[in-house]
Amino acid sequence: MSLTRKGASLLVGAGAITALVATAGAAHAADPVDPGGIDRSLTSVNLLNINDFHGRIDSDGSGASGKAFACTVVSTKAALGVDSTALLSAGDNIGASPFTSASQEDLPTINFLNALGLKASAVGNHEFDRGFSDLTGRVDQAADYELLGANVYERGTSTPALSEYEIVEVNGVKVGVIGAITQQTPSLVTPQGIAGLDFGDPVAAVNRVTAQLKDGDATNGEADVVIAEYHEGATEGDALSTFEDQVGAGGAFAAIVNDTSADVDAIFTGHTHKGYAWDAPIPGGEGTRPIIQSNSYGSVLGQLQLGIDPGTGEVAEYSATNIPVEDPTDACANDPAYTTAAGIVDDAVAEGHELGKQVIGEVTDDITTAHKDGERDDRLRESTLGNLTADIWLEALNQPGRGGADIGIMNSGGLRDELLYEPIGSEEPGEVTYAEAAAINPFANTMMTVDLTGTQFVTLLEQQWQPEGSSRPFLKLGLSDNVSYTYDPDAAQGERVTSVSVDDAPIDADGTYTVAAGSFLIGGGDNFTVLAEGTNAADAGLIDTDAFVNYFSRHDAVSPDFRKQAIAVTDAPSEITTGDEVSFTASDLDLTSLGSPTNTQVEVFVGDTSVGTFAVTSDSIEGTPTRKGSADISFTAPDGLTDGASSIRLVASPSDSEVSWPVDVTAGQGSDDDDQGGDSDSDDETPSGPVIETDLVTPIHTGGSGSALGLLLAAAAALGLIGARASARR
Repeated sequence: MSLTRKGASLLVGAGAITALVATAGAAHAADPVDPGGIDRSLTSVNLLNINDFHGRIDSDGSGASGKAFACTVVSTKAALGVDSTALLSAGDNIGASPFTSASQEDLPTINFLNALGLKASAVGNHEFDRGFSDLTGRVDQAADYELLGANVYERGTSTPALSEYEIVEVNGVKVGVIGAITQQTPSLVTPQGIAGLDFGDPVAAVNRVTAQLKDGDATNGEADVVIAEYHEGATEGDALSTFEDQVGAGGAFAAIVNDTSADVDAIFTGHTHKGYAWDAPIPGGEGTRPIIQSNSYGSVLGQLQLGIDPGTGEVAEYSATNIPVEDPTDACANDPAYTTAAGIVDDAVAEGHELGKQVIGEVTDDITTAHKDGERDDRLRESTLGNLTADIWLEALNQPGRGGADIGIMNSGGLRDELLYEPIGSEEPGEVTYAEAAAINPFANTMMTVDLTGTQFVTLLEQQWQPEGSSRPFLKLGLSDNVSYTYDPDAAQGERVTSVSVDDAPIDADGTYTVAAGSFLIGGGDNFTVLAEGTNAADAGLIDTDAFVNYFSRHDAVSPDFRKQAIAVTDAPSEITTGDEVSFTASDLDLTSLGSPTNTQVEVFVGDTSVGTFAVTSDSIEGTPTRKGSADISFTAPDGLTDGASSIRLVASPSDSEVSWPVDVTAGQGSDDDDQGGDSDSDDETPSGPVIETDLVTPIHTGGSGSALGLLLAAAAALGLIGARASARR
């Protein structure tokens, strides 16, 4: 099923003038100039662009953000010339939206963009949140603008599943707008919703359509100017702040820059929520062309001015910039496009207030995503909100009739807002409203379960380190509070996770663990592909928003839990001998969610014996992931330790974060082998947990038979520390 094309071309302005002559094939030189500096003898084509708007017609319940954006669009059009200006988008106009838009299925946002005259948009991955049939049905019917996806094909064919381009006439110039979407889309949306689609190479698709628009054959579409709208862009990373750094890093962005046809005159990008306006060399030709991304959420407006040579039909000059969105002006109040858009916002806000003001529960303090440099949503780090949400999924699936689960998990990118103690509306401090809960989980994912082996669960944790070329190098999973693990950030890929505990017992490689999560993750979203390889996947008949709301109805008040569940340990010992020096480094001890305490010390135990307390420094350590809070630990293994299987346990204060891993103890000279119980009253100490035969446990292999985790699990199994099945359900 494909979209119904809304028209072969769109006319911007009262009357078209003779179209410019298009020249095909030859790369051309274009000169960047300052905004407003285009030579007046050239034909002016002005394009405004947004990306990753995500339904931000209202971000705080007042509608102010939507009105500011609307006024910026109409006033910029007026300044540039309405007849010579068109509004475009690089996708994710809807989906992952705040409550006002999300609670009304984003229809207010679509109507808002219609009112502002959006002409064409690439589809983003969030346009597929409710599935392809919703996109080609409900969304397409509501949108006056064309939805473009040149690299979206019917499964197993080269047949386009969406419109590939739209011709928009601007000041008499035929502007061919080609849309393409990130090839990672199958890992970013619920797989069931795109089951009949393939997502091809976006650059190859843009080049294919560009050649068609510039081949001189009027029967298959022709354009004077070609614009690429990619829902893909420059990646995150502090070391990737410049254009040269981004291209040098390779990946999808470098392919867009280096391989997009020279006949494409300008490139708009999206998806990665970055802001830039760079001059990119034209491959195989002279001069540069602009490549632009405009942050996200309508915080800025991309502005591209093109000066077209009337004689050749080529772009001779351009200027590209991002315009900050400003508060509405008196002039906007008299603009019919603005007043229509503002009225849509007002109506949506009023409806949202009625739906969302119901109080569903209470928090005792802020519960948030990880923060960095004053900004929320650091997806590389563990958070109080991510872990709470995983707890919520686990509890929801263990309610009567829901099938039961052992572990809850949550993807950090799915947390779209915060739980704040201070009120944002008419509620009292600490009260949580339906609107707040829905804003955190706006995707309406179905809650599901799937069975993983212990080995597969460790692979799941390893997949937090994302494949090469991904937009983010690491995506932290929120975990229910019965799970903890250690990792070595310096280890090889596939061997970083060094120990895992579930319900206070080492994970069983061959045991089965039922995992609860939203349908996005269970389907293998965010490159957590091992979840799609699990067995017995089941729909719980519950959506994530309802599960979140129901949790608060079962609890008088919810408090943040500041315990870290993943701690980095470098040079972790797997065996120690009494009398010998033991040294290693523990890091990633501190959370960065709002209100998180800074740990000052970590106490180390071998078995039940404390071997010392060590100072924690609060410095941040760069890496993948970044880590905050570390301690250098060094102690002499004391006499009196039990010979054989034991564990090293770390307890950080004041957060009470705790992790442990198995070690083998060799009692050296001076140890009292006749009294190995330490402070225990019993002469016969038996390891806790179910005991099984050694040959029933296969060590987990994350990167080969000699992996650290595999060896530790084998040692634990030999001493009866691992059960054949983690049977306790929470």
